[in-house]
Amino acid sequence: MFSKILIANRGEIACRIMRTAKSMGIATVAVYSDADAGTPHMMMADEAVNIGGAASADSYLRAERIIRAAQDTGAEAIHPGFGFLSENADFVEAVEAAGLVFIGPGAHAIQVMGDKIESKALASSVGVSTVPGTNGAVRDVDEALVAANSIGFPVMVKASAGGGGKGMRVVETPEALADGMRAAMTEAQNAFGDSRVFVEKFVVQPRHIEIQILADQHGNIIFLGERECSIQRRHQKVIEEAPSIFISPETRAAMGAQAVELARAVNYRSAGTVEFIVGADQDFYFLEMNTRLQVEHPVTEMVYGLDLVEWMIRIAVGETLAVKQTDLVPRGWAVEARLYAEDPERGFLPSIGQLTRYREPVGDGVRVDSGVAEGDAISMFYDPMISKLIAVAPTRAEAIARLHLALDHYEIDGVASNRQFLSAVLENDAFKAGTITTGFIDTEFNGGFMAAMPEGKKRAQLLALGTAIVAGQMAERSHANPDRDFVAIDQVGNRAETSWQQDSNGQVSVVVDGRKQNIFGRVIAPISLFDGTINEVPLAIQVRHSGHHVSLSIGSARLSLSILPKRFATMLDYMPVASSGTGADEICAPMPGQLTRLLVAVGDDVLPGQDVVIIEAMKMENVLKSEAKGYVSKVHVAEGDNLNVDDLILSIDLADQS
Repeated sequence: MFSKILIANRGEIACRIMRTAKSMGIATVAVYSDADAGTPHMMMADEAVNIGGAASADSYLRAERIIRAAQDTGAEAIHPGFGFLSENADFVEAVEAAGLVFIGPGAHAIQVMGDKIESKALASSVGVSTVPGTNGAVRDVDEALVAANSIGFPVMVKASAGGGGKGMRVVETPEALADGMRAAMTEAQNAFGDSRVFVEKFVVQPRHIEIQILADQHGNIIFLGERECSIQRRHQKVIEEAPSIFISPETRAAMGAQAVELARAVNYRSAGTVEFIVGADQDFYFLEMNTRLQVEHPVTEMVYGLDLVEWMIRIAVGETLAVKQTDLVPRGWAVEARLYAEDPERGFLPSIGQLTRYREPVGDGVRVDSGVAEGDAISMFYDPMISKLIAVAPTRAEAIARLHLALDHYEIDGVASNRQFLSAVLENDAFKAGTITTGFIDTEFNGGFMAAMPEGKKRAQLLALGTAIVAGQMAERSHANPDRDFVAIDQVGNRAETSWQQDSNGQVSVVVDGRKQNIFGRVIAPISLFDGTINEVPLAIQVRHSGHHVSLSIGSARLSLSILPKRFATMLDYMPVASSGTGADEICAPMPGQLTRLLVAVGDDVLPGQDVVIIEAMKMENVLKSEAKGYVSKVHVAEGDNLNVDDLILSIDLADQS
């Protein structure tokens, strides 16, 4: 067994690999960029080596610096995690040439499977089902159009290199092909240094199902069931689960057998994943093979009871798989949610900043894979994922409920996050029924999300809690004759009258709409999370409180309140309504990034919803749209400029809407 390994990665995956290595008695070496100094993965390792500047190209993609760090610290092997150099065949060869062990597959397997065109041809040759499409990269739009018409729209334009949802566009019509191809090629070039794209059939009502495999160096290959990865946004997975509610035992066995044959064809070793697109009748087609550990690997670990990182290390040493295919039976259900630093209410735009408050949920059947701590910065240089939250339970419904409750306990302040959007997905009837496709988010949320206004019993519970917090704080300051009756006004101007009481035992109750709400749990300010019961119903409600103002959220719902004693109720008429944000006559940068393309010029007419600017941030293209009809009166920046949050890009002279 190795005595010391280096982890050529950062963040949550570096921390996750270190936990397993430490449990095996293996010392660990971290590498870190200037931007990651002092972060958890650096502090968790036994040793840490700085490898360069904040940008990935100056640090985590510098193979020679990583290899030198391993040699200088006496590490015997390198685990690449995922992303960065994890699927770079040249890196594998350089590691081995330096006398080190690469904890992953061989260079040949990575090279063949890393090229979507070559891997598709190989898959077809060994009997793996493949999607109809071009045999190689298309040279230009004309060639792509001929191929697309032959295949039949809709089609998918996909980058030949890389993965992670980058360099992919669904094209519905011939007229949209040129723009879709340009965007895919630009994103592929920026992410992978390879702009080649190919065209394939887009399967209608598709599900994204993947098969996890493990292969040792002695020819033994097993598959660990499937993962359902259909909940995606811009082809980036958001929620994953194992097993899939949709896949039959027969389909699982067939997909698993094909995955094993494909791995055998490239003499695969280590952990890997074969991804399939599955149609409504369970017909399945090969998408790609990821020759690395997947982000979503925890759900497989939770239901099959294996540590995939441990087996990657053992296989790299030369050990034989100790598990047979017949031993692998899923136990229970696991669901994973990816917490991203992004703002769902602003079109899921990335959010950067400092984590001013960060508290992870804990409990039976709850796992958090993270690489951040309170006070850390979410940088513009790397992927915006904060963590992965996983829940496991005997049934799918129980796992979903456990994950939902854990999200309510997850406190993240300082940056916007998709926490409440994830709750909205879990609350969705189609998701709970398992009737999902890769278009789920676009279909069910129209591509966007706004926190819901609570209704009925939930609204009464939040009104009661908000009143209890404000009234309790006021009572602490005026012991003699505390106010009992209050008026609350929410974010859209609705009013409610409430009445607060506290008995001699400290029991708090609030009357809302004539019904008493008995509250058990801490309500004394300062409070950020109420974890108690209201009328004997267990609840976790996040609280943000300042004076007479309190914002409360639970699940996908949020209620912002201004609460004053009833005797001051007339003051509520002068309280401002929440700002609606930037005016429609301005296009401002919603996040730091580089302006890569201006799609309009001074004098151009624009319409609501029209694409006007493309900003690259966190390795993704982000398209800004006009909110109104008018014409461009001024352009304040130029292509290539680096932008800060709220930098003015365009001024729009609004057309008369009358």
